[in-house]
Amino acid sequence: MFENTFKNVDDILYKDAGCSSELDYVEQSSWVLFLKYLDDLEVEREIKAQLGGKPYVSLFVEEFQWRNWAVPKGPNGQVDFDRAKTGEDLTEFVNSKLFPYLASFKQSATSPATLEYKVGEIFSEVKNRIQSGYNLREVLDLVDELKFQTAEELHEMSFLYENKIKNMGNAGRNGGEYYTPRPLIKAVIEVVSPQIGQTIYDGAAGSAGFLCEAFVYLLQSKKLTTSDIETLQTKTFYGKEKKSLPYVMGVMNMILHGIDAPNIIHTNTLAENISDLQESDRYDIVLANPPFGGKERKEVQQNFPIKTAETAYLFMQHFMKVLRAGGSAGIVIKSTFLSNVDNAAIAVRRELLENFNVHTILEVPAGTFQGAGLRTVVLFFKKGEPTLKIWYYQLDAGRNIGKTNPFADSDVAEFVALSHTKPNTELSWTVSVEDINLVTFDLTPKNPSKPFDDAYREPTVVLDEILGVTVQTETALQRLRGLI
Repeated sequence: MFENTFKNVDDILYKDAGCSSELDYVEQSSWVLFLKYLDDLEVEREIKAQLGGKPYVSLFVEEFQWRNWAVPKGPNGQVDFDRAKTGEDLTEFVNSKLFPYLASFKQSATSPATLEYKVGEIFSEVKNRIQSGYNLREVLDLVDELKFQTAEELHEMSFLYENKIKNMGNAGRNGGEYYTPRPLIKAVIEVVSPQIGQTIYDGAAGSAGFLCEAFVYLLQSKKLTTSDIETLQTKTFYGKEKKSLPYVMGVMNMILHGIDAPNIIHTNTLAENISDLQESDRYDIVLANPPFGGKERKEVQQNFPIKTAETAYLFMQHFMKVLRAGGSAGIVIKSTFLSNVDNAAIAVRRELLENFNVHTILEVPAGTFQGAGLRTVVLFFKKGEPTLKIWYYQLDAGRNIGKTNPFADSDVAEFVALSHTKPNTELSWTVSVEDINLVTFDLTPKNPSKPFDDAYREPTVVLDEILGVTVQTETALQRLRGLI
């Protein structure tokens, strides 16, 4: 039912003048879906309160409850067409009354750690782009048919919502920043193996895929006590996201997965000076996929001891600093980080090897990140001890990964199974730190079972390195001109 509804909603939005891309379809269907979910959640909480003999105060005043404005119904449970707004009346109500009311929750909430505050944050960022009130009426009627009253229904809905985010990620270069393949995320989490009671952080949260999957992983890790559930709800997951749309998607994604008030902050993580970080700002687990190919301004670079415009290298420094002693990390990063010869890349790798145990490097096939055009690796490391040896695994799916052949759970099953014992096979090998070049700290995967030849590297990898050298050259020339 969810799948057909999502498709029908997209078909309606496709016809609307205010929605021009997959990004718009996801954003607009999300806020409608979210309000319907909250209404079902309120019904469930009201019933529990009544059963317990306690009063229940609704999150929304009567006028703005879904059942009263979106799809009002009579005593017989049928839609009351006399009260159901449509056309210009509906868009006027949504734009001039509903959204401002919901946005005001950000000021009226008792604490940022409340569902009320998160609703206020979301509707401070989202705008209704559905121009036709008749199209909006159709969308509301379709979404109203959905139910979120059982664990199975919620699971199905969250799974399909992830697929919508995936489609958004495949819609274009900017959208691609928001989506990391879920099979890869789940594999990273299994290898890092977080435990209930540990804090988990993603400073480049995007649509919160790592945090949502870590929540699912911990829910299934053992039989949970009431205390465990409280810990998972309020004291486990933390994130930051710079851009508005992925921030909203991330907050809603976590709420739709069952975390009432996600601890995600809308901020530029890299704007924080890492020298100001205190022990209370650190986390036990870091799981992240920082943006590929981004560049930061000079004033942002001043927040880091190793100066570079490369966003990924700044994020690496942040993650290394924010990780608590003894903590573990799983970071997805473009593979050129392992081999680039600029001073910043070398300095970050040196810091990583000397103060962290980089115990595993997973090389991911080209095509894993659809539309990104880059090879990637996953770095697994632990803070507080130097690297002595690195176990590499070269993932070979046996086919070309892409849109028609997406990354699957089966592709990483062997890696996850072998990661515990780290044997040497045709696809895996071990490198001692003594064999690493201590001038360049080059960590390029070189499978001894497959002769390594620069000539057969992916063109995108070569082009990315050329771009990096070009940027360095331009920077050097600008400095030289300044001296003349």
